[in-house]
Amino acid sequence: MKKDETGRRGEELALRALEQRGLRLLDRNWRSGHREIDLVMESPDRLHFVEVKTLTPPLQIRPFEKVDPRKQANLAAAARHYVACRKILKEVQFDVVSVVLDGERSQVEYIPEAFYPIVHRF
Repeated sequence: MKKDETGRRGEELALRALEQRGLRLLDRNWRSGHREIDLVMESPDRLHFVEVKTLTPPLQIRPFEKVDPRKQANLAAAARHYVACRKILKEVQFDVVSVVLDGERSQVEYIPEAFYPIVHRF
């Protein structure tokens, strides 16, 4: 399976898992310049910015470990732009969905509030 196919399949599995938890999709692959938010989901009281990481065996690390501080900063910057553009007043949180694809089998792990972005003030 090609990298693009793996990513799309992982996002689809993540989306289904989040919808089963009662979240509603607002945007998919939303871009702000070179930054992208995989899924923007909504629950009754929050806006969820979701990063989906998908890997196939053999694994050296678990998919969610790829959401490093640099990726977190990019997601936070894109999220700020999203909130400003849409004048969102809800609380926001950053979630990660970790997907492992092994042939026809898959393992989906939802990590709510996976990180809190660091805010730099100058």
